[in-house]
Amino acid sequence: MSKSTGVRGGSMIERMLGAARLSADTYREIANDGRATGQALVVVALVSSAGVVGAKLGGEDVHVVIALIVGLVVGAVNWFIWAVFIWLFGMTLLRTENSNAGWGQLVRATGFAQIPGFLSVIGFIPDITFLILAATFAWTFACMVVAVRQSLDYTTTTRAVFVILLASIPVAAVRFVLIGTG
Repeated sequence: MSKSTGVRGGSMIERMLGAARLSADTYREIANDGRATGQALVVVALVSSAGVVGAKLGGEDVHVVIALIVGLVVGAVNWFIWAVFIWLFGMTLLRTENSNAGWGQLVRATGFAQIPGFLSVIGFIPDITFLILAATFAWTFACMVVAVRQSLDYTTTTRAVFVILLASIPVAAVRFVLIGTG
């Protein structure tokens, strides 16, 4: 239930803000609303686009259309890879008796968990680039923890953290194989 509207199925903007605020209620709502899958994809696309805009604002010589297309594909593939490995570890190795979530619930929640990536639009600012990247990483990790905990019906945050840390190992390996970076 959306706190601002008082009805189930808050607007996409409300959900984005709730996800950014680490609202467990928002992540639970997103996970349980099958119609939010498209919204999650839009969040991933917007975050990917923000990185391209940030690079262009920073003076990078990028062909915007090509960079947007590549960014959208890489963002969607990265989201999918993360979801696969979180699902594998979260619903097998670290499954609890309460864990009975569907694949879509995890995908929707982790899509919205990418919302801090919007900060990449200002990641070019000299002297604070590292700070922005570090803040984005930490905030995204925190969002992923809440998303995993809510979508996989965990009762502890520690289990969600452990699932994400475990998933990061094969995610890094797959990324290295696909694009040559860890």
